[in-house]
Amino acid sequence: MDQLKKHIKILMELGFENIFTEEGSAGMDIKEKEKLMSQINEQIQNCTNCDLYKSRTQAVLGEGNLNAKLMFIGEAPGGEEDKQGRPFVGRAGKLLTKLIEAAGYRREDFYIANICKCRPPGNRTPTPWEMERCFPYLKKQIEIIDPKVLCLLGATAGRAFLNRNVAITKERGSIINWEGRILYLTFHPAYVLRNPDAEITLFEDIKKAIQIAYQE
Repeated sequence: MDQLKKHIKILMELGFENIFTEEGSAGMDIKEKEKLMSQINEQIQNCTNCDLYKSRTQAVLGEGNLNAKLMFIGEAPGGEEDKQGRPFVGRAGKLLTKLIEAAGYRREDFYIANICKCRPPGNRTPTPWEMERCFPYLKKQIEIIDPKVLCLLGATAGRAFLNRNVAITKERGSIINWEGRILYLTFHPAYVLRNPDAEITLFEDIKKAIQIAYQE
């Protein structure tokens, strides 16, 4: 509850007037979702709430299906994402897309986003404070899309949701209830690029997350 109050406080500081929970977003049609997401995107593009805006080329918004049952969430944009303004379009993103397609889906079937919307200098890991300042944007995206499953890619994404350190090699495959949704922890595709033997594990995790999202 304290964490929820903190996020609401930050949302109000960021200028959001309509703050609702997932119950309030249930049943919205696609036009309503598009309108709300557009408002959030404008806030993100104009955000100066931490110092990351000073070194970014542009903010990187989420993209994909606004009615998705599954969201893929990473930690922050990399260099290619910073150039293009789209999430997961660099080498790690191409691997993620390949594995989604190998599972029989398209990346457009899901929604893809990051904890932080601006690239940290030198592709460093975002700090806990930076993630805290940016997390309310993601929270709003989640509330609008209303997915069943959040597939968290990597330890940093896990830490942002669980407010603790995450040992991803030990905890990947974990299924955790979070505010009425399912968190599914797995490797970040960038980790797999450095450790190719982990690709099959990431693939199996992606298939499992999809299965959970679509099972009734």
